[in-house]
Amino acid sequence: MAHLADGKSLLDSRGLYDGATVHGVNPLLLVEKIIRERIFEALYWKEQAFGLNAATLLDRAVELTYIGGQYGNQKPTPFLCLVFKLLQLHPQREIVLEYLNDTDFKYLRAIAALYIRLTWSAVDIFKTLEPLMTDFRKLRVRGMGGWKLTHMDEFIDDLLTKERVCDIALPHIKTRAMLEDADELEARDSALGSEIESEGEEGEGGEGGEEGEVREEGVKREEVGEQGEGRREGEEKGEREEGEEEGAIMETGDD
Repeated sequence: MAHLADGKSLLDSRGLYDGATVHGVNPLLLVEKIIRERIFEALYWKEQAFGLNAATLLDRAVELTYIGGQYGNQKPTPFLCLVFKLLQLHPQREIVLEYLNDTDFKYLRAIAALYIRLTWSAVDIFKTLEPLMTDFRKLRVRGMGGWKLTHMDEFIDDLLTKERVCDIALPHIKTRAMLEDADELEARDSALGSEIESEGEEGEGGEGGEEGEVREEGVKREEVGEQGEGRREGEEKGEREEGEEEGAIMETGDD
């Protein structure tokens, strides 16, 4: 079945499909009909995706230089064709995880991530894809609007939060907040959490140090003020005593 050139043979319009299902349907039906038709007519699908299996698909995936859905005159990208081929092959979970955990070929990881988002349960999706949020490698994206750059962590975030990625409507899943409320997922520890806490402690320590310096300066000012007042009082007292002595001398001269 995996070696048929025309993927349409896997789509039984009479509802007699008896192969493996995903979310209760034929995996190929997870891609909209208009997109499927364009993939079947694509030259890449006919020439490069012919006869691929779970092992030989790697040879095509490592040749990819960009991701995306459709481009130009609504042509499907090779990335989209290989994702569709993976849906047709429907490999075992262990094989998909091998694709995902391969750190040498980032576009192979992107294919596996999109396949997981399309076919796995919500809990498994979050548990498997969220660790990839620490992968900051650049990805080239080709679409109807031309070229742009993104990063692997952004691509993963789109898979977890958006309804459409690479022109494919993603199956609806529960949000992380809903899964946490249902005790199906534990609260996520942010990679920046420790840094934010350390910065907060440093900020509090800095404020405490500044307050201590202000208090010390205030004490010094008070001490200087008291010393100044003591000098002024001493000077005034000296002036009064000198004035009294001068007055006594003047009275003696008069006598």
